[in-house]
Amino acid sequence: MKELIGSPGTLSGLTLRITQCAFAASSIALMVSASDFSTYTAFCYLIASMGLQLLWSFGLACLDIYALRRKRDLHNPVLVSLFVVGDWVTAMLSLAAACSSAGVIVLYARDLGFCKPQSHTPCKQYEISIILAFITWLLIAMSSHVMFWILASF
Repeated sequence: MKELIGSPGTLSGLTLRITQCAFAASSIALMVSASDFSTYTAFCYLIASMGLQLLWSFGLACLDIYALRRKRDLHNPVLVSLFVVGDWVTAMLSLAAACSSAGVIVLYARDLGFCKPQSHTPCKQYEISIILAFITWLLIAMSSHVMFWILASF
């Protein structure tokens, strides 16, 4: 079977999972450090979604480290099926959270004018956190695409 970039148990797969963790953690840290984020439901959903993504990616990164150290093959149909479902679920949740948060920030910045310079709303922190969430989703989409093709090759 051909090795795909980002497949489980490889160095590229480990790198993909670690970058997913890093971007999800950065998104969480930036959003949590902003004042009054908890008053907006979409931002709380973003925190929850990125937290779930962080846990999922961290778990799979640990599994990749184990497979690399023990030289194990993770291309088992049952394992890959689990990876596909987990990646697709977290990808959908992350995309929904990032889109809903982006919608809220567009509403507040462009339509309601809450993000004016004299306002005390930390809109730039919200925007950067949302951008990091979209980057996280892009990495998850790449991972889920690879997993789907590995599953299809069985």
